[in-house]
Amino acid sequence: MIAIGCDHGGYYLKQDIIDFLEKNGYEYKDYGTYSDESCDYPVYAKKVAHAVADGECEKGILICGTGIGVCITANKVKGIRAALVHDCFSAKATREHNDANIVTMGARVIGPGLATEIVRIFLETPFSNEERHIRRIKQIEE
Repeated sequence: MIAIGCDHGGYYLKQDIIDFLEKNGYEYKDYGTYSDESCDYPVYAKKVAHAVADGECEKGILICGTGIGVCITANKVKGIRAALVHDCFSAKATREHNDANIVTMGARVIGPGLATEIVRIFLETPFSNEERHIRRIKQIEE
């Protein structure tokens, strides 16, 4: 199960990503927002982060104008490793090396084609389970 959420700046890109998830058979829960009306990104970032941290969802996707605000907010939740990603290499590396459980993106930074490819890579790439990466993640969580 994938948690997805956004603020007003990310609403249209979230719709594109939902289309991608549906076409590719991914189950998801949409935590809002549900329009492009101005709203506060921390509300939706916290909903997605808690869904992932509590085990309700396996991974999360968050979108705002830049991806920065939702990333900062999500990372305040214990157990979350949210990564701001705007390229395919980083999407793969953050899963392999950081075992990131939430990807954040900026709708004013990238378009739907790149965003859906980032999501695909993020969801399909497993954590490497290499000792050095496990050690570093433990250090993050201390």
